[in-house]
Amino acid sequence: MENALQLRSSPQGNGGPLRVDDTRLIRQAQLGDATAFEELVRQYDRAVLRLAVHLTGSQEDGQDIYQEAFLRAYINLGSFRFECSFYTWIYRIVTNLCLDHLRKRSTRLRNLTTTTSPEGEEEQVLDRMPDQRAGTSPERSLISREIKACILRAMQRLSPRERVVFELKHYHGLRLRTVAGILNTSEGTVKNTLFRATHKLRTQLAEVR
Repeated sequence: MENALQLRSSPQGNGGPLRVDDTRLIRQAQLGDATAFEELVRQYDRAVLRLAVHLTGSQEDGQDIYQEAFLRAYINLGSFRFECSFYTWIYRIVTNLCLDHLRKRSTRLRNLTTTTSPEGEEEQVLDRMPDQRAGTSPERSLISREIKACILRAMQRLSPRERVVFELKHYHGLRLRTVAGILNTSEGTVKNTLFRATHKLRTQLAEVR
């Protein structure tokens, strides 16, 4: 078990996790094959870590949740019944852990648009967005910073579930059907949650127009 839980980031590309015969690996892992579980971890670890860090807004908290997610997966893999993909299952585990984390710390959350730079430092996603006009005028630069600050405040006012749905859809590019599977709910419920989140954000951002 110790070897199976030596989690590390694998050299995957920037796209989604590559699933190579998950069914075979899962069945082997269920029979006690630690190497098969390590291969599952290798295929999904980077995507899971990215999701955990992004949803919590903290590298440290994301790392903790990332470890806990794969520990739970290891412990509960025997009960996996192939009713969904392993991708959906592990994303469901990490998303539920993130939701619990956000609810417990809702009064002092860092905003969810914090990410990690290639150098390992936390930074704002919005700060990485190119500003085509900022260099031409100090006034425009100030306006740009004010807009970014308003967006961050608006994100903080979403409920944990609204934030997670909005993040999964717009930052991670997942389809609503996939988000529904991860959250173990209906697509209609996810659509309603996304609608509420979008409406709240638009209302908050109307002041900067």
